[in-house]
Amino acid sequence: MNTELLHEIEESRFLVGGAVRDRLLGIPVNEQDWVVIGVTEQQMLSAGFQPVGKDFPVFLHPKTKEEHALARTERKTAPGYQGFTVHTAPDVTLEEDLLRRDLTINAMAQTSDEQLVDPFNGKEDLQQGLLRHVSEAFIEDPVRILRVARFAARFGQWGFKVAHKTHRLMKQMVENGEVDALVPERVWQETLKALETPRPDRFFEVLRQCGALERIYPELDALFGIPQPAHHHPEIDCGVHTLMVLQQAVKLSDQATLRFAALLHDLGKGTTPQQAWPKHHGHESRSKRLVKQICERLKVPKAFRELALAVAEYHGHYHRADEMRPATILKVFEGVDAFRRPQRFEEFLLVCEADQRGRTGFEEAIFSQGETLRSAFEAAQSVKTESILEDGFQGIEIREEFKKRRISAISQSLSKRK
Repeated sequence: MNTELLHEIEESRFLVGGAVRDRLLGIPVNEQDWVVIGVTEQQMLSAGFQPVGKDFPVFLHPKTKEEHALARTERKTAPGYQGFTVHTAPDVTLEEDLLRRDLTINAMAQTSDEQLVDPFNGKEDLQQGLLRHVSEAFIEDPVRILRVARFAARFGQWGFKVAHKTHRLMKQMVENGEVDALVPERVWQETLKALETPRPDRFFEVLRQCGALERIYPELDALFGIPQPAHHHPEIDCGVHTLMVLQQAVKLSDQATLRFAALLHDLGKGTTPQQAWPKHHGHESRSKRLVKQICERLKVPKAFRELALAVAEYHGHYHRADEMRPATILKVFEGVDAFRRPQRFEEFLLVCEADQRGRTGFEEAIFSQGETLRSAFEAAQSVKTESILEDGFQGIEIREEFKKRRISAISQSLSKRK
């Protein structure tokens, strides 16, 4: 390792991207990325940096392990987000490197003595809460549509908006078919990041406004404009209700699995025949089918898929908990795999509560169904196999007796609540 060269690189590097943006916002910086100007790959190696970049030169600092990239430019050579030729050389300037970035708020840099380098007025846009593209090259990468929507979600509680010209470029990209080049893995990756933000509903709103939601999540887009009975749903619109449920899920849990299930719970309403509107009988089974469709297309992880399927199929039963027969309640417990996975059952209840609260005027209402099911589940759990064996039951009789005793325990629990 050439320690003198390492010191020179550290003195001439620039902190870039999210770290600069988040510092200016006064929020925690989780990781730092650096750009190095006027240096060759060989010099980086001589200074002890470890190469990790596949598509362009990126190196890990020998001590801090933070990423350091050589300044680069990009040129569009083919459709899609991978169709780029990358150029790196010691004569590439910092401004040329920043010019290729997506948004002005991500195109700022800081010198080693924390002087701001802001050639595209990113700081001003940050202060105004504006998500604005750096250059017309924005249209060359469809992933940027997802990123803009995600930043709208991440900074949604501060009212960040998409600039009008940027919105027009996003619509143009959708109309030109660029968004169709997005691979499922990247769509899911950006969706997951959005679900972990304070305002994930903004992610889907922005995608819908530019037309991308119809191409990426057609099952979700189909919900908007579909009516529901006003006495149960004063907000009426199924799409509006879905985003309200997502907002309530954020209040109830920081788990992305719950938020994903909340987002997909009513998909079947988008396929209800128009002559049946505003009612949606049997939408739960249609929702389950569409949840499977999305999860298969985007290769959604198992934990997300299983909870979303359980909520889609059984959320209607949850809402009727105070009216259901004990045997039906037991079927719900078995359907959501509550006895083997009690934590998932609790997650199911929270998503269903978000569904109740995700309606205009019901946000702060008091509901009894959750406690009804929790009490009934606790009662059903109290039935033990050992007592059945002690009473002499054998073989197939054990399962039948187990079921009978659980139903009886649930029945007693329901009686106590009346």
